[in-house]
Amino acid sequence: MNRRKFIRDTSFSAAGITLLNFPVFGKMAPSNKVVLAVMGVNSRGAYLADSFSKLPNVEIAYLCDVEDKAIANGLKPFASAARKPAVVKDIRKLVEQKDFDALVVAAPDHWHAPAAILGVTHGKHVYLEKPCSHNPYEGELLVEAQKKYPQVSIQMGNQRRSMPKLMDAVKQVREGLIGRAYFGKAWYANNRKSIGYGKKVPVPSSLDFDLWQGPAPRRDYQDNLVHYNWHWFWHWGTAETCNNGTHEIDMCRWMLGADFPVKVSSSGGRYAFKDDWQTPDTQDASFEFPDDKLITWEGRSCNKFNLEGASRGFIIYGDKGTLVNYGNDDYKVFDADNKLVSEVKSSVTSDGTNAVSANGNLDFFHFENFAETVRGNATVNSPISEGHKSVLLCHLANIAQRTGRTLHCDPTHGHILNDSDAMKLWKREYEKGWEPIV
Repeated sequence: MNRRKFIRDTSFSAAGITLLNFPVFGKMAPSNKVVLAVMGVNSRGAYLADSFSKLPNVEIAYLCDVEDKAIANGLKPFASAARKPAVVKDIRKLVEQKDFDALVVAAPDHWHAPAAILGVTHGKHVYLEKPCSHNPYEGELLVEAQKKYPQVSIQMGNQRRSMPKLMDAVKQVREGLIGRAYFGKAWYANNRKSIGYGKKVPVPSSLDFDLWQGPAPRRDYQDNLVHYNWHWFWHWGTAETCNNGTHEIDMCRWMLGADFPVKVSSSGGRYAFKDDWQTPDTQDASFEFPDDKLITWEGRSCNKFNLEGASRGFIIYGDKGTLVNYGNDDYKVFDADNKLVSEVKSSVTSDGTNAVSANGNLDFFHFENFAETVRGNATVNSPISEGHKSVLLCHLANIAQRTGRTLHCDPTHGHILNDSDAMKLWKREYEKGWEPIV
């Protein structure tokens, strides 16, 4: 199914997305137009710009990127558009423009929270790709920003929160579908190759590396960093936990009704290759919560052997049954004797190795929800208060991994207890003059 047909044929009301209070001219009235700017358009951001532009009465007015090839990639879908997006390379100048409603952020992770904060403090709604932050401190800043500027909304890009079948599954699990749900197991598998050892070389003329680094303290350019490999350097990235684990960990937390943990542990390392890659390629993380609830996540960046026949997914265990997800909005329910009770199939096939859109057209439910929130006709399905809780788990797993210690946490807000060395990783240092301020 192509995206245009998906938008035309999908009943958003069936998805639990509320479309209310349209003026007499309907959804296409000029007063209902949503105007967006998209930051970071090399890969996922280009897909987001293209996808949002296909929603009714949504216009992409600006693209923001610091690399010429990425800008060209982001402009491709608009080659025949009546109005092509304008390009502004500096996000600080972009947010000062008065003629757009919302900012979509898909830049590297170290830019996510600072860019979002720039957006909301300039009166823009923000669609923020996962992870919402580079460190726990930034997640708390985002929650603070949302409280300070309630007239705008921040939606994190954990799109499963808007998939109608999963929304219904959460409701059923909360109502006792598998009894008392107490354990969630999540996994992700890929076949990423070695990034080798980078060489310090002059910055390509096509890249503004100063703007690319932005809030991160300055480092020399090396030839195995841009575009994608920054994910595996702690200075800019947040490991596979935040890169992909966010999605299924979030689903487990949502299903279990868990908030902040009491204990977090992690084991693993860079096992598959010897190179510049700093974060784990193999990781087992465990999160314990009050009321006897547990979540585990298995991440394998360099071995894509499937679990339950899927490269990613999650299992929710209850005292009367089990629910198994296979990466999209599909799932099976088994009773306490492992007998299949029901099966819900997805309209698309999940591809966990697809860095642009692992869930295909199902992402559009989340995009539509955000557009309707900007119009004032809905509320976001993934408010930043919830997004922060899930991303915080991923950060805590990384902190436990980096310190080699089990973390004990305050279940009211997730702060690490009695471990000053671990708390040093709660926040990063910023390039002078680039600190995010709410």
